[in-house]
Amino acid sequence: MELQDEEFDRLRATCDTGLEFDGLRLDRDDDGYVLETPLETRTGLATGGLRTALEAVDEYVTNWRYWQETIGGEGKASRAFLRWCERASVEESGATESQQTEPLSIPERYEALRDGIDRTWGQLRITARFLDVDDPNGVRVYDLWHVDDAETPLSELEVYDEPRQAREIATTDDEGRYRPLKTAPTLASGWAFTGLSGSELVDAVDFFYPATVANWHREREGDLDVDHWIDTADRQSGIYDVVDELPREALEWLTEACCVDSQCLRRREWEYSADDDIDVDGGDGIFPCREPCSLVIAAARKWAILESESEKTYELELTTSELNQLEDLIDAVADGRVDGIREADVNEGANRYRARYLRAKRFEDGSLNATSSEGDD
Repeated sequence: MELQDEEFDRLRATCDTGLEFDGLRLDRDDDGYVLETPLETRTGLATGGLRTALEAVDEYVTNWRYWQETIGGEGKASRAFLRWCERASVEESGATESQQTEPLSIPERYEALRDGIDRTWGQLRITARFLDVDDPNGVRVYDLWHVDDAETPLSELEVYDEPRQAREIATTDDEGRYRPLKTAPTLASGWAFTGLSGSELVDAVDFFYPATVANWHREREGDLDVDHWIDTADRQSGIYDVVDELPREALEWLTEACCVDSQCLRRREWEYSADDDIDVDGGDGIFPCREPCSLVIAAARKWAILESESEKTYELELTTSELNQLEDLIDAVADGRVDGIREADVNEGANRYRARYLRAKRFEDGSLNATSSEGDD
């Protein structure tokens, strides 16, 4: 690589205060310029010798140029995320053991970027790669698609190039149903974004999963401001003022229903209070959940009202198989398996015909034939 005069002057100027970046170190002492990489150290360099030495470590130079001049924004969430995408940074708090990876050295990273470095962000697959493997400038671009489409040819996918289009994709699931929770594991597949710039990638990810990059970065920096349940509930007003009446044990059931990996890809970091942890596991998601979301608050309002009812003992007649069928029905609905049960599979308790048969036999005028201990139907 042949350095342009302007770029060489900028690099030489950093020697006055010292430069250290991704294994490249530049300095100046009484004997001249100092250039160091993990592979060698050159000291006592004159101006011409420094230039020659820098041209010999072109990968370190183009890497510095890309991050410091093309991307910039040192200390910002977007920069930290892009460096995570190509395994340029050490994994910090928040990553589970299976998600932790060692940073790649410059030679390792440049070799990997020629083929593409893949990372997973929720249901997103991100590939960082060189714009042109023969380009000496080290410019990166980013491809983005659904994890389920990782092996699908681009010719079979709907290809987009405008990050804002991610918002429309994220609105509905594969069945066309509205997704009220953007971090639910129901993101539709069949699409791809290719050749995005760094800023375009961050924008697209934010449209798919709002605020996840920012909160992930805050957690890495130790600045994640967590609002626990009791604080969030106390702030509610209007029709949601009732949520602070949800019993403590019911919050365990709520988080088991709503805040686990099968329902939300965020990792719950909030608890009942700062000194009262919820027993339900918070999940393994790479990006954190810092407070109960609006969907949880809406559900909590309903459950707070239902939990205020007095319990009664009911008596109804069921065979053992019918009791088991009721359990199957509840499990199938709770796990979202109803649509996958074949109409002909009457051995499945949640089969539609089995359910209709049970209703015809045990329900009267649309209500279950049951009698409470107080004599109510």
